Amino acid sequence: MTYTENIRLALQSIRSNRLRTMLTALIIAIGLSALVGILTTLDAVKTSMTDAFSSMGANAFTIRNKGTGIRFGGPGQEAKSSKAIRYEDAIALKKQFVGPATVTVSVIASGAATAKYGQHKTNPNINIRGVDENGLKSLGADIANGRNFTPEESDQGANICILGSEIATTLFKKESPIDKFINAGGNRVKVIGVLVSKGSGMGFSTDRAIFFPLYKAKVINASPNPSYTISVMVLKPEQMENVIGEATAEFRNIRKIKIKEPNDFEITKSDALAQTLFKDLAMIAVGGIAIGVITLIGASIGLMNIMLVSVTERTREIGIRKAIGANPSVIRKQFLIEAIIICLMGGAMGILFGVLLGNAISLMMGGSFIVPWLFIFGGFVLCVLVGVASGYYPAKKASKLDPVEALRYE
Repeated sequence: MTYTENIRLALQSIRSNRLRTMLTALIIAIGLSALVGILTTLDAVKTSMTDAFSSMGANAFTIRNKGTGIRFGGPGQEAKSSKAIRYEDAIALKKQFVGPATVTVSVIASGAATAKYGQHKTNPNINIRGVDENGLKSLGADIANGRNFTPEESDQGANICILGSEIATTLFKKESPIDKFINAGGNRVKVIGVLVSKGSGMGFSTDRAIFFPLYKAKVINASPNPSYTISVMVLKPEQMENVIGEATAEFRNIRKIKIKEPNDFEITKSDALAQTLFKDLAMIAVGGIAIGVITLIGASIGLMNIMLVSVTERTREIGIRKAIGANPSVIRKQFLIEAIIICLMGGAMGILFGVLLGNAISLMMGGSFIVPWLFIFGGFVLCVLVGVASGYYPAKKASKLDPVEALRYE
């Protein structure tokens, strides 16, 4: 019954000092909401990034030319520009590669195009991308209405296109776009398909893109020297390294790279960028945890001060309890439980606000709503620890009061 009685007394003391208790709990809530909010945001963004990057699948890699502006020589040497991957090189690899994988070729024809149908027109920020018959699959895009390109249409450059869902809605409203002609980037093409909406996720959005057959994109490309991207999807994860080795050797042969010369292209696994970003997020999480911990330390100091004031105010009450038989252990538990209850009250508010704030930021960034059970459980455990740390010294001071002196205290 000791714990029950102590909890009852703690709640009675909290009710009799509502304003002081709420202010103290609010300090705890602010510290914990900062910590939980930051961690929830990062967790939600990480989940969204994982979904976005997994659209290519864990068993894929890309071959592209090395970025321009990279210096391969030492100081004082002229920077070398990597040679663009030509259409002929990419198609040669696609046709000659015989490994257990699917090879697809794509290219960006325009990054700032405008699409028009009748009186409806998009903003000049449409991405026109050329893909082959496997291109949509490599992007994790699905057809909602209509059909995909055939291999013949991809090779011959037919005047057709597939629309992202957002563009289809903008141009056609509730009308079906299938078999309608639109003007995209100054080219009159027939719509044969519309993609399933994937939302405004991280990275490239298929919702705001128009896809042309690969050869058609080659013909209309706005760049004088476009570089094509080759995506390779292997059948099984354990085949990845072998397929990368075979594709590298085959492409070096196609590009006529000598044995002692380095690759003039780069190979990137589909999850490589995600892993790099996750490392950056981990560093941000460390900073967020540091901010939250510092705030909680300030809150715990404030709580300790409040508890010391409470012990001083209730000195006579402590003397009466000791006079009727309460031992130091009971007095110590009473004040510890009171500190823990105040922390849990503030923690509940802080965790709720932190989760809502974190998810609100995540949704604005295009992420998804999550319930971080680990952070919620960890937050309550942290509240108990803060309550014990902040309440131990005041509780110990209260338990050591001399009952005679305490009864005489005014």
